[in-house]
Amino acid sequence: MLYNAAMKKIVILISGRGSNMQAIVEAAKAQQWPAQIAAVISNRADAEGLVFARSHHIPTAAVVSKDYSTREQFDAVLLKTIEQFAPDLVVLAGFMRILTPGFVNHYAGRMLNIHPSLLPDFKGLHTHRQALQAGVTEHGVTVHLVTAELDHGPILDQARVAVLPDDTEDSLADRVLEQEHLLYPRVIRQIVEGKLSLPG
Repeated sequence: MLYNAAMKKIVILISGRGSNMQAIVEAAKAQQWPAQIAAVISNRADAEGLVFARSHHIPTAAVVSKDYSTREQFDAVLLKTIEQFAPDLVVLAGFMRILTPGFVNHYAGRMLNIHPSLLPDFKGLHTHRQALQAGVTEHGVTVHLVTAELDHGPILDQARVAVLPDDTEDSLADRVLEQEHLLYPRVIRQIVEGKLSLPG
């Protein structure tokens, strides 16, 4: 699909296989969003998701985090790389880096993240383990705007999953991931179609 001025440009950041990125790419194509996936960028050169993106003729880049001695140096190069694609939205999809406040502020109001819990519950890592240890009956996933405080930005939407008595971390993670692949594309589509306004 050719890009035109009315279309939103989206840059997606990944660190691994990028299953949420794949769900977004496939939904954008199948549902004919008024948007272009302008690039997929990873902090790992060997990220499996880059192979998928290239197979769909999406430009890719790798800014390898271990090549930089400070977070500030890495973020400066990452920002410069992203800006080559002039994005309207920056979408974090399994991007396993904590970004500096300066980077986050540059994309304030137009950078999204998906987190595998019902925020504000269970921030950080190992959310499914946290949910099971807490004994909750309901778990899920949240799409939110990124702010300088980790997993704390304004919530855009959530999807809920029942916690079953025999759930393990893996079984719960699998069901939550299914909802991630539905929720994230739905929220992004609402944004690019002008049906969801971003706070701030």
